Amino acid sequence: MRGREDEWTGLMRSANAGDDTAYHRLLKAVAPVLRAGARRGLVRAGQPADQAEDIVQDILLTVHLKRHTWDANAPFAPWLFAIARNKLIDALRRRGRRVFVNIDDFAETLPSDPAQDTLAASEVTAHLNTLPAGQRDVLQSISVDGLSIKETASKLAMSEGAVRVALHRGLSSLSSRMKEELR
Repeated sequence: MRGREDEWTGLMRSANAGDDTAYHRLLKAVAPVLRAGARRGLVRAGQPADQAEDIVQDILLTVHLKRHTWDANAPFAPWLFAIARNKLIDALRRRGRRVFVNIDDFAETLPSDPAQDTLAASEVTAHLNTLPAGQRDVLQSISVDGLSIKETASKLAMSEGAVRVALHRGLSSLSSRMKEELR
């Protein structure tokens, strides 16, 4: 690691002195490392890893635009990785935190023939009333009233993330209860 860091630092010093070949070699050397780091960060955040290339390009563009701010007496890698970390965080914030609910988790509770198994409004209300108030209100708003997550968050004075969590927990709870009833 130390050898690579020294090499990158030397290349960056040469690049800032006007050596285009050194700059090209530097970018070519750091890109795979940045790509791997972006993929790991995306996967850790529950995002698709195939979005890493956009983040890498954003990092490289920032390095290019801000390379004059790098202190030539300091190692290059910490400066680069600080930019990379910030660009990953920015990308995750732009994408927002998403909670994905796999429909297969609820397949057994969904009616196989909607005409035969449609729940009456009173049954839906009875099932909703078994949930804690927050989950019930979110499920009512989204599933019954047809509001979006954003509209529900505004209506219930909650963050969108809290609405997604309540929705997921409410659906999981209902699914578990309905599975128990079927046994």
